[in-house]
Amino acid sequence: MKLGLMMGYSGAQLSIDIDMIKEAERLGYDSVWTAEAWGSDAVSPLAWVAAQTTKIRLGTGIMQLPGRSPANTAMTAMTMDALSKGRFILGLGTSGPQVVEGWHGVPFGKPLTWLKEYVAIVKQILAREQPLTFEGERYQIPYRGPGATGLGKPLKSILHGTKNIPIYTGSMAPKSQAFAAEHVDGLLLTCMHPERFDVLRPNLEEGFKASGGAKSLANFDVAPTVAVIVGDDLDACRGPLKASLSLYIGGMGAKDKNFYADYIRKIGFEADANKIQELYLAGKKGEAMAAVPDALVDALHLVGPKERIRDRFQAWKASPVGTMIIGAMQPEAIRLAAELAAS
Repeated sequence: MKLGLMMGYSGAQLSIDIDMIKEAERLGYDSVWTAEAWGSDAVSPLAWVAAQTTKIRLGTGIMQLPGRSPANTAMTAMTMDALSKGRFILGLGTSGPQVVEGWHGVPFGKPLTWLKEYVAIVKQILAREQPLTFEGERYQIPYRGPGATGLGKPLKSILHGTKNIPIYTGSMAPKSQAFAAEHVDGLLLTCMHPERFDVLRPNLEEGFKASGGAKSLANFDVAPTVAVIVGDDLDACRGPLKASLSLYIGGMGAKDKNFYADYIRKIGFEADANKIQELYLAGKKGEAMAAVPDALVDALHLVGPKERIRDRFQAWKASPVGTMIIGAMQPEAIRLAAELAAS
């Protein structure tokens, strides 16, 4: 099992702990990952990190589809890959309707169709086998719709980039996971229960089967983000994770369409997920946070004294996870994870 380090996205002030990233590189971490919401973007910080590192791979977890055209994303991926000497990993995802429509100002529409078309266009550009043309439900290239000048023509990338830049998708929805298993190189998960892989396996197997035998867990990377917080006070360690879980379970999506909440229900916390969502949507965010059970935090993350984390880490090593992306702010946490992964 490889390790990644999650940088995430900034708060009100952009700050990157480059010393932590260099320490992760020294410890043998395979990758470092950025994110974006509606503040700092995912690519600029990663370019800054690329210039100050030499070995660690550089992943976006995720670049939002509504923020860039597929062609712009392919251009960025090829540029980052060239400048980093082949270290770039392209992580993509739709984001949610609140961000897609409320921030980027485009329709959320059919997210799976959107993702399929987007990935297909990016792959065609990277392959550089012929000038780009595409006829889809969301994208038509060259564009010939309302307002078109009629002057558009198929183009081929000037830059001769790497054809096989790894592509991962951030996919919590079952059909999106099946698509990832069939068409891309890895699956980024916001949360995962290492002992309940049975929830994910049918979705992945559907995609592997559709690939005609070309794909399996042997060449597909399951990459969840796992927070690691070291400390003797369990309540204090769990606190920030309860806040983030209540946000995802309660506030990401609508009441009847929240893939994070659906996943939590499937791994055995149905009543808890329902209660958290009800409280959060009623504006009772503090109560929603308090309703997140200790057992859920412990199932998804690694918290507490080092020996407690050491014991729990074994479940992750026994799972089919290919890359554990560590979310940590403590140097001792990333060192502990490196020690446990190597033992």
